[in-house]
Amino acid sequence: MSDKAESCDDREVALSPTHENRKGGWITFPFMLVTTGGLMLGGAGWMSNLVVYLINTYHVQKIDAVQISTLIHAFFNLFPLFAAIIADSFLSCFTVIWIFGFTSLLGTVVLTASTIISSLKPPECPEGTQSSSCTPTKLQFAALYAALTLATVGLGGIRSSISTMGANQFRKQKHQGIFFNWYFITSYMAHVIAQTVLVYVEDNVSFKCGFIICVVANSIGLIAFLSGTRFYSFANPKGSPFTTLARVLVASVHKRNLELPEETNVDRFFIGDDEKHPYHGPPSTAFKFLNRAAVKSDGDVNSNGLVEKPWRICTVQQVEDLKSLLKMIPVWTTGIILLVPIGALLSFTVVQAMTMDRHIGKKFQIPPGSMNVVVLFSCTIAIALVDRLLYPAWKKTAGKPLTPLQKIGVGHVVTVLGMAASALVEYKRRNAANSAVGPISVLWLIPPLLFMGVAEAFHYPVTAQFYYQEFPANLKNMATALSAVLIAIALYVASLIIELIRHVTAWLPNNDINKGRLDYVFWVLFGLGLLNYGYFLACASAYKYQNCGKPPKNDDKLHH
Repeated sequence: MSDKAESCDDREVALSPTHENRKGGWITFPFMLVTTGGLMLGGAGWMSNLVVYLINTYHVQKIDAVQISTLIHAFFNLFPLFAAIIADSFLSCFTVIWIFGFTSLLGTVVLTASTIISSLKPPECPEGTQSSSCTPTKLQFAALYAALTLATVGLGGIRSSISTMGANQFRKQKHQGIFFNWYFITSYMAHVIAQTVLVYVEDNVSFKCGFIICVVANSIGLIAFLSGTRFYSFANPKGSPFTTLARVLVASVHKRNLELPEETNVDRFFIGDDEKHPYHGPPSTAFKFLNRAAVKSDGDVNSNGLVEKPWRICTVQQVEDLKSLLKMIPVWTTGIILLVPIGALLSFTVVQAMTMDRHIGKKFQIPPGSMNVVVLFSCTIAIALVDRLLYPAWKKTAGKPLTPLQKIGVGHVVTVLGMAASALVEYKRRNAANSAVGPISVLWLIPPLLFMGVAEAFHYPVTAQFYYQEFPANLKNMATALSAVLIAIALYVASLIIELIRHVTAWLPNNDINKGRLDYVFWVLFGLGLLNYGYFLACASAYKYQNCGKPPKNDDKLHH
C-alpha cells in the first residue's frame, strides 16, 4: 500500500536465501511471466466452469456440483502450504514448479481425454429425460476425479513457488516489487480470460475445445519455464520453519518441570547467534511457559556455544517467533468467517445464473461461469481507487492513516452488506421465477458481486501484507502460504455449513433452487458475518502491533 505509516514498507526485510550462482535478473522476467500466464490460464480455464461442466456433462445434482467445486477450490488454496514446505525443506522452487507443472498438465490432459475417448465420455441426457437414466459409469467418474485431483494438486503446487522463485531472481527490493506487481497482473488477466473467453468457448462451442486450449496454455507455460533454466538463479532448500516452531514446543514440554530463572539472569537463557534479528535480552513474559525452551541446562550447549540437543534447547529469538504467531491467531481466525460468504456466493452465483435470463441483445448469452469475473474487475478497480484516492483523502482529513486492521474492518462491513444484497436479489429472483413474470435478468447478480469485489479490495491485499509484515523475519514465506490456507479453511467451512443446512432444512433442494430458499442461506451467512465482525472488533482492539503501525523513520517519503 502507499502509506508508510501503516504499511511499514520502509523497513528492511530479509527475503533472499543463499544462492548457488549469480544468474537471474531481468532476463528471467519474460520466462516467469509466460510461465505464470500459461499455467494459470490452463488451470483457471477448467476450474472457472467446473460447476456447469459437472451439471451438464456428468449430470451431477446442482448443490452437489457446488460442493465439489468448493472443495476443489479449497484444496487448491491449501496445497501451496505443503508445496512451500517441500520447496523449502527438500527440493527447491525450480524442482517443485516443473514437477507440479507437469502434474497439472497431466491432469488437464486426462480431463480433455474424458471429452474425446468414447469409453470415458458420460452418456448424453436428452432434454426431458431423468438424469438418473444417464448416470456415468464408475470408470468415467474415476477418470473425472483422477483428472481433477492431478490438475488441482499441480496447480496448487506451483501457485506459491512461482512467485517466490520469480522474486528470488532479483536482489533489489524495488525490482522484486515490480516483479510481484506484474505477477499479480498476469495472474489476474489469466483468470479474466479464463472466466470470459474460455468459459464462452466451453459453453457455446464445446468443453472439448475449451479443455484443449487449457492443455495448450499449460504446455506453453511449462515449456517457457524450462526454456529459461540456464538463466535462473537457484536457491538451496533452507529448511522448514515448522521444524523450528516444533522444536520450541517440544523443548517447552520436555522442560515443563524446570523452574524459570529470574528475568535479570540473562545468562541462563540461550541467546544463540541469529544473524538476521538477534534478540539479546531475556524472553518476554507473554506465554511464559514457552520460555523454558530457551533455558540452558546441562548438555544442551557445548563449550563452544553450539547446540548439542536441538530438540531440547532453542534460542530466545526462536521462542519469541513462536509467540508472535500465537499472538496473531485470534485475528487470523476472524478471516475464516469473513471469507466463508465469498466462497459460498461465488459457487451459488453460477447456479443462480443458470436459472436467469442471460441474454444481452437477441443473440449473445452470458455464460453462467463468467459472472464471477465481476468480482475480479470490481476488486481491481476498487484497489486502485482506495489506494490512490480514499486512503490519502482519509489521511489528509483525519491527520493519520488507517491502520491495517481498520482497513480489514471496512472489508468485514462491506462483506456483510454484500450478503444482505445477495439475499434480497435471490428473494426477487425466486419470486419472479415462480410467478408469471418469469426469469429476471442475470444482471441483477452484479450488485452483490460488486459488494464482494469492493470488500475484497479492502481486506485481501491488506490481510496478506499485514501477515507478511507482522510475521517474524525468518517466517515470511510461511506468512504468504498461510494466507492461502486461510482461504482453504474458509471454503471447507462454507462447504460444511452448506451441508449442514441441506440436512436440517429444505432450503437447498438438489436440482431446482426455485423450490428452495437460497435467500435464507444468504441471511444465515449475513448473521454469521455480523457475529464475526463483533469478534473481529474484540480481537483487533486487543491486538498490539509488532511491526506495523509504528512511526516510520522518514514519514515524508512514500514507497510504492
